[in-house]
Amino acid sequence: QAQLVESGGGLVQAGGSLRLSCAASGRNFRFYVMGWFRQAPGKEREFVSSITGGGSIIKYSDSVKGRFTISRDNAKNTVYLQVNSLKPEDTAVYFCAAKYGSNQLLNPDYWGQGTSVTVSS
Repeated sequence: QAQLVESGGGLVQAGGSLRLSCAASGRNFRFYVMGWFRQAPGKEREFVSSITGGGSIIKYSDSVKGRFTISRDNAKNTVYLQVNSLKPEDTAVYFCAAKYGSNQLLNPDYWGQGTSVTVSS
């Protein structure tokens, strides 16, 4: 069992930055592909980014590529999402997710409860 706890969300002006963190409890963190999804008001949850256990495979959605950077620290069981050049359309609840023993974050095994990001224009 793993538990994921996100932090770092908040209210920011357009063009600003935030650093989201996701702390994972449990064992074998390095065997999980980790990542982020987001859900804007009235919309479906969408994939944002993922990173494999060793960090060799990183993926981004087209909407965030070049502005967001995912990273992880396996010694701290933590994955990060640096979000830069924020736009009002980035406003959403951001969820951390994990999947064991895979290179892809499809049908995650675990979800965090989310951290809210609001971008004002």
